[in-house]
Amino acid sequence: MAYKRFIAGLLLAIGVIGVYSFNSDDDIIARVQRQLDKWTDSNPVEKVHLHFDKPYYTAGDDIWFKAYVITGPLHRLQPDSGILNVELIDEQDSIKQNLKLQLHNGLAYGDFALPDTLHEGNYRIRAYTQYMLNAGSDYIFDKAISIGNVITNKVFTKTTFTTTTQNGRDVVSADINYADASGTAYSGNAVSYSVMLNNTVVAKGRGVTDAKGNLHINLPADNAVLLKQGRIVTGIAGTGDGTVHKSIPIHTMAGYADVQFFAEGGNMINGFPARMAFKAIGTDGLGIAIKGTVTNSKGEEVAQIATSHLGMGAFDFTPESGDAYKANMSYPDGSKASVALPKAADKGYVLRVIEQGKSQLRIAIAAAKGTTGRFVLVGQSAGKVYYSAKSTSGDTFSTIVPKNKFPSGIAQFTLFSESGEPLNERLVFIQNPEDKLNLLVTADNQSYAPRQKVKLNIDARDNGDKPVVGSFSIAVTDESKVPIDENTENNIFANLLLSSDLKGYIEQPAYYFNGSEEAHADLDVLMLTQGYHRFEWKNVLNDTPSPNQYAVQKSFTISGRVTTPSGAPVANGKVELINFDDGLLKVDTVTDPNGRFAFTDVIYADSLKFVIQARNAKNKRDVVIKMDTVPPPSASNYKNIADFASNTGSAVTIYAQNSKQLYFEQIKAGQGNHVISLREVLIREKRIALKHSANLNGPGNADQVLLSKDLVNYGCVRLSDCLQGRLLGVLFNNGVPVTTRGGGRMLVVIDGMYSDAAFMNSLNINDVQSIEVLRNIGTAGIYGGRGANGVLVITTKRGDEPTYYPQQFGRGIVPYHPKGIYKSRIFYSPKYDAKTNQKIADLRTTVFWKPDVVTPGGKASVEYFNAGSPGTYRVVIEGIDSEGNIGRQVLRYKVLN
Repeated sequence: MAYKRFIAGLLLAIGVIGVYSFNSDDDIIARVQRQLDKWTDSNPVEKVHLHFDKPYYTAGDDIWFKAYVITGPLHRLQPDSGILNVELIDEQDSIKQNLKLQLHNGLAYGDFALPDTLHEGNYRIRAYTQYMLNAGSDYIFDKAISIGNVITNKVFTKTTFTTTTQNGRDVVSADINYADASGTAYSGNAVSYSVMLNNTVVAKGRGVTDAKGNLHINLPADNAVLLKQGRIVTGIAGTGDGTVHKSIPIHTMAGYADVQFFAEGGNMINGFPARMAFKAIGTDGLGIAIKGTVTNSKGEEVAQIATSHLGMGAFDFTPESGDAYKANMSYPDGSKASVALPKAADKGYVLRVIEQGKSQLRIAIAAAKGTTGRFVLVGQSAGKVYYSAKSTSGDTFSTIVPKNKFPSGIAQFTLFSESGEPLNERLVFIQNPEDKLNLLVTADNQSYAPRQKVKLNIDARDNGDKPVVGSFSIAVTDESKVPIDENTENNIFANLLLSSDLKGYIEQPAYYFNGSEEAHADLDVLMLTQGYHRFEWKNVLNDTPSPNQYAVQKSFTISGRVTTPSGAPVANGKVELINFDDGLLKVDTVTDPNGRFAFTDVIYADSLKFVIQARNAKNKRDVVIKMDTVPPPSASNYKNIADFASNTGSAVTIYAQNSKQLYFEQIKAGQGNHVISLREVLIREKRIALKHSANLNGPGNADQVLLSKDLVNYGCVRLSDCLQGRLLGVLFNNGVPVTTRGGGRMLVVIDGMYSDAAFMNSLNINDVQSIEVLRNIGTAGIYGGRGANGVLVITTKRGDEPTYYPQQFGRGIVPYHPKGIYKSRIFYSPKYDAKTNQKIADLRTTVFWKPDVVTPGGKASVEYFNAGSPGTYRVVIEGIDSEGNIGRQVLRYKVLN
């Protein structure tokens, strides 16, 4: 109440002054505007959002997604960047799959096929343009995804971390429970374990599970990084499947929760009521509820503390000169702690921002006695100034700012001295009703039967109720099988308007967009505790350049350097780029004085192969070619690691069990590309080299086996050219493997997935660990009719096998097979009126996915068939119109038997 009385008194005293105390033509304001314009011209902000069909997956699934790339404060679709990188990363920060998608006016869509053999665990999907790397990894799209596996996984774990104090020291322990899919405990099983940080073993040991399947492990309590980013890798024996390894992320911290306090505007001034926000982070990295009091140096209570949401809250009190304050807090487990509050200053300014209804902000500024000089207030969003003013006196002022001056998103209000020094700062989240995109999705019926046809109608309008042209993506899931926590769900509003502008971790960002009054109030507390770090005012105002290391990538550039064998640059050398597949594409260029060359504005498909050929100015081939590479950004130090689930298997239990039923239904019907897993087979001599083989006969049980060491020093571009004449009974016609017994095409299996010759030839020979040839009925028969002409089982390297890389490919020529543009697959939706096989149970969880919905005249419609199960079906549509207005809508309907 003291805070409100102070503000009311301040506004009453100076409300009139605020109207007349600004001069928008001031030099400081002009300088800030000019410097910000320069910064945004050279550092335009790009953001990426991916809309997924589901929030989590299991091995064998397909991940479908639509990408939206926007730029600037008005969120316009990005017209400049032409290539989007999308990566699937595991919890060990290893990139498992990566795609390059061609952007068309900021839009693209793609998919990941997850093999049946994929290990369960925490994964991330990261998306970025090359230009976005200039801002750092904190500002690229990076979403945690849980992936389960109930097909090949026979061991499920649940882990609980606890922190206790023994003899005055913190002791951190992990209790891991092992059980099978039915919940039966693995008791009396031997377990070996390693505690790891950044793939380095910190501690290791052995143990035996107790009668309830539990294993107790003590962790080093003095290693804070380990307790936040480490993992426990265990191997449990006696399960019937050999030793089963599990990787468990460590999410805990020793000691009490971390509590930080933030004064509104950045300062507390003695004698002025202060608005103090706080954030309490628990031992798992997530917010926790705390309560307590604030006391002065005499022990007198001056304020009460209580969290309002996810460990955050705010309270008001007035600090007095010469006094000190501390927060006395109680935690959920009953423990208590005290933390000193930041010290208040005797001089300076206080900056207050108060919402006046849904359409206005009232900003009040007051200066402590003895603080001299006028001040300037600037409000900006995404580097563009939308409000600026200067006081005519150095004491106080107040002003009303209409929210519709700003676009929706984070606005930053900064108080400057008249010399241009930043004094105070306050972030405010603006929800501007004028840039709201009104999406309406309606179904032609209120309820349906399984496998019945559904028609959805989409109506897109702006705030003025005018139809808009937009691009949207639609996902329909069976919510009965895919339960969703909407507070943690991937959300276009939360990502593009909130998370993408803030550097630190935000827990449950989608919660703040559920439309409730509580969520709106909690969002303002988040603004008080979260920092905006897109730029530093000091660098902007001092015109300190921040050169961009990465250019906007519209297309591919193939570049490198030509040198003599001794390393001297080859000037005026001729370099040719040749399409190896058909030889029709052949372009050439010459090297500069430093031996450098580049082929620019090139677009090529993912499977395309090139040969780079170079000669010196005298047409001699005695040269060395070194190609340029742009490595992906580091995948370590993931800021949202607190979103990783310690118990991935249990996190997706309902969905995973349905996926298991669907898997066996498809096996019975001969549908889907699935691997039939056999028990582990012991192979002598070749055991290490073939341990990842998916040969259904067992690794090494083949008519012929070639290992990576047999393929050393082959300079061919296509894998088929390397193998021509080396495989018994196999010929290659235009890269396609055929049997010498009748010339029929052979089945190609790569890492357990049925594939084709085109994908086989896209493999780099140096990435192949083994090739197994199955030609006889005894070896190929297990693959059924598909293997009638024989099978090539190809296994790629995983990083833990012996490798034999060639030292060089010869002078004057190098094969070059870069990652090209991925051709997205089309989502299959059955049509039951076309006599689709109705014998197989339709257990689809993603019932429908369409990433390319366009609304000419503001309207569109889509049609599809329900799956075969009753339940609540959930429709999510997201997208953006031609003016940069963002929209999202959710519709549910019933499917009844």
